Amino acid sequence: MALFTISDLHLSLGHDKPMDIFKGWEGYLDRLRENWSNTVTTEDTVVVAGDISWAMKLENCDEDFAFIHALPGRKLLMKGNHDYWWSTRAKMDQYLADRGFHTLEILFNNSFLVDGTAVCGTRSWMYEPDAPHDAKVMARENGRLRVSLEHAAQNWPSAERVAFLHYPPVYQNVRSEEVIAILKEYAVVRCYYGHLHGVSIYSAVQGMVDGIDYRLVSADALKFRPFVIPDLMDRNQ
Repeated sequence: MALFTISDLHLSLGHDKPMDIFKGWEGYLDRLRENWSNTVTTEDTVVVAGDISWAMKLENCDEDFAFIHALPGRKLLMKGNHDYWWSTRAKMDQYLADRGFHTLEILFNNSFLVDGTAVCGTRSWMYEPDAPHDAKVMARENGRLRVSLEHAAQNWPSAERVAFLHYPPVYQNVRSEEVIAILKEYAVVRCYYGHLHGVSIYSAVQGMVDGIDYRLVSADALKFRPFVIPDLMDRNQ
């Protein structure tokens, strides 16, 4: 079993929001399907870190979720800033059960143990020092990150906790110090995030920064191939 991640699929199978019009996204559905099928097995798990579907309501996600469900592996879905269909976990769990999407699960105020690794995460928020109106949203998301990490700490105290966020906690010369403090409090040393596309990919923070290894996993940054999370032993060699 292996753990993978990818974010920002921006699926629009049942909606009029084509991504193919953007440079680098030409034929992305076929590329994503082929790369995923050639990389991920039915025994693996993939964390999909937000911006999954352009649907506005949960009941309009059927075609997009059917596409993901048909791909190999177990998928843990997280919220992104464009996932307007997102609802309570109870409603989403019921929706998935009713439609037989048994390979899809929701990562929201919880965590999952995947082959000895505690998978934690939340949407988070883009920190902007000059935008105090976002302070409440940031505080709420920080609370959700803490809930997820605490859930893992209580249930699997010896497991490495890996954090998945939609928004980057570090970007160029900007740092979300509260997010970073929570990651350090729970001994997180690996953080994967999405949200950045196009030319922003080249400005993304990648690699070790103050003891945490950051990686951008938006779909176009990964050339539409899920990124494998190396296990702790491999990373330390």
